[in-house]
Amino acid sequence: MRAVLLSTVFALSATAALAADATVAEIKLPDLPMGQVTYPGGKTLTLNRGIGSAAFRDPKDPPGVVWTITDRGPNLDCEGIEELTGLGMDVLCAGDGKAKNFPQPDFTITIQKVETGADNVAAVTETISLKTRSGKPVGGLPFSAEGFRTEAAYDVNGKLLAGTVNGFDTETLARLPDGSFLIGEEYGPSLIEVAADGTVTRRHVPAGLEGALKNDEVEVVGSLPAIMAKRYLNRGIENVAVSPDGATIYVLMQSPLANPDSDAYKKSANTRLWKIDRATGKLLGEFVYVMDDATSFRADNKKEAQKQNAVRMSEMVFLGPDKLLVLERIGKTSKFHAVDLAAASPLDASWDDAAMLPSLEQLSAADLAAKGITPVAKTLLLDSDDVEGMPKKVEGVAVMSPTEMIVFNDSDFGIEGDGNRALRVTFKEPVLQ
Repeated sequence: MRAVLLSTVFALSATAALAADATVAEIKLPDLPMGQVTYPGGKTLTLNRGIGSAAFRDPKDPPGVVWTITDRGPNLDCEGIEELTGLGMDVLCAGDGKAKNFPQPDFTITIQKVETGADNVAAVTETISLKTRSGKPVGGLPFSAEGFRTEAAYDVNGKLLAGTVNGFDTETLARLPDGSFLIGEEYGPSLIEVAADGTVTRRHVPAGLEGALKNDEVEVVGSLPAIMAKRYLNRGIENVAVSPDGATIYVLMQSPLANPDSDAYKKSANTRLWKIDRATGKLLGEFVYVMDDATSFRADNKKEAQKQNAVRMSEMVFLGPDKLLVLERIGKTSKFHAVDLAAASPLDASWDDAAMLPSLEQLSAADLAAKGITPVAKTLLLDSDDVEGMPKKVEGVAVMSPTEMIVFNDSDFGIEGDGNRALRVTFKEPVLQ
């Protein structure tokens, strides 16, 4: 454990910096073995359930309890797969470098109740498996449907896998006052309502796409803004925050939309943040969140300069009315920002029209100012480059109190040898409110 003086960073004009003291401590997480998978090339992967794709602290729970979720399951990028498996993408992915290889395609997505312990030794005390209304397990294989762009999926023998419309890439969760869950996922992108026992009861997708996903197992509603369908591949809904009374939902895309095209996504720093009334689905406001410049993520830039589309938003937590904690990261560097919507300009509906050019994603900081659009205000609370031992690929954040948060890594199921890690971060001042 060490004291950390957070450095002053002005990555963007919209970002302020806060000097604060913090201490960090490792939390020992249990191993959750999933067995081994051997590829025809002779290499064997030892898999361990990765539980840190998202985290949530329910204020009604006893001290130390955190809820987490897995993502879609162990998968390998087909480009570069030979190093891990001994066989190239021509054998395992039909030559498709953009596809994914799933060593355990029957994986079921799970929610974990984690008791972190005052002694920093954690235990998983409850596991909830996602299922459809008829009890079928819910996994993470991508699906093909009109209007949706997803990857092809292959098994360990290079066989093409058939996905299902009820396959999800779960990346964020919140526990609601009645004990049910609201989960964000990337394929649709979607917001999923899940009962306390893990039953997926309803799926909210961008308006106009509900027909392609209609099925007898999960109710599908086209209640989200249609413009969300322009999410770039693997950059969907990774951030959901909910007010303690469950009345207000905040949704932040992981990255700028590919609007009007992928070139706009690659160059843009403008990400959309929506505020929604949960009871009615009414949009209460849409705002611009401007990401930090990719070059400001120091650890990730040590070997080569990072491009702007390497930056992503990986977690969001409710701190107070229109006040949020947002995690921005690349791979090694994670930044934690306090975000305030009070002075931000609500966007008018014209920015949700796909025909609007230039699009919101194509606007520079100067363009935003010229159009009278004020992004949400950001205050940097913590830069992981100032903390020794912070895990890479942080994705889960649970705010335990105004002075304490627990962060979890996404271990990618140990495919490359990484284990589950959690870190308790304690601030000297109550900055998490």
